[in-house]
Amino acid sequence: MTIYNLGSINADIFYRVPHLPMAGETLSAVSMERGLGGKGANMSVAAARAAARTVHIGAVGKDGLWAKDRLTEFGVDTRHIHVAGTTGHAIINVDDQGENSIVLLAGANREITRDMVGAALSDASVGDILVMQNETNAQAEAAKMAKDLGLRVAYAAAPFEVAAIEAVLPYLDFLFVNQVEAEQLSIAMGKAVHDLGIEHVIVTLGSKGSIWYNQSLSASKRFASHKVTPVDTTGAGDTFTGYVLAGLDRGMPMEQAIGLATKAAAIMVTRHGTSDVIPDLKDVQDHFGG
Repeated sequence: MTIYNLGSINADIFYRVPHLPMAGETLSAVSMERGLGGKGANMSVAAARAAARTVHIGAVGKDGLWAKDRLTEFGVDTRHIHVAGTTGHAIINVDDQGENSIVLLAGANREITRDMVGAALSDASVGDILVMQNETNAQAEAAKMAKDLGLRVAYAAAPFEVAAIEAVLPYLDFLFVNQVEAEQLSIAMGKAVHDLGIEHVIVTLGSKGSIWYNQSLSASKRFASHKVTPVDTTGAGDTFTGYVLAGLDRGMPMEQAIGLATKAAAIMVTRHGTSDVIPDLKDVQDHFGG
């Protein structure tokens, strides 16, 4: 099986700061680094490092061909990454407690066309997975196309935007949101996220773990996080999502897939960076055993 990811690709520029800046405040950064990022790229790397065949659908500028090459090195199929405009980038401030604040410029991530998506999905098979986030365009068109082809459709609702979520809701099999996004979506829709008619809703709770809601079973299950000392939470949620979907794609039951993803995310928050430091299965096995 295959995971198709209509996802963003960014140059992540990290600034280590003593604390997250307040309005009007000027801070001196301790250090600066550049790496591969974007919620889409992070999820593709996570899925590939979790042993799933992963095809990325996206765009970079000529200034971002290094990012395409980096994805290829991680085992991601990059044949459907096109060159257009200027590569998206993110300015990421990370404080001494590992918390972050992020400013995004979409760039080429908004240059994806319906034809690009169609060309990629023309190779898809029934039961494959399409995952999307809210950092590109064409999500609604891609979701409908994938559903018509018999794919399972997953969506990570970040950055949060009600209209974007409403556009894809009719096609979703999986919804991934964090606790804040779940609350925002519940207020906007006038109902709890697990009452939106989506088969699987997973709410991540940071250091408190996650909750999985299953519509068919009218049941929920809570998963505890692993105790670690975080140094950088950037990309942890994307790592979790990529690992969950990879586990499902490889035939794991949801509980096992979430358990594996929870371990991967726990390792991720102990590392500085995003796509470049996402753990692979050997990392997870070496750290937790088994």
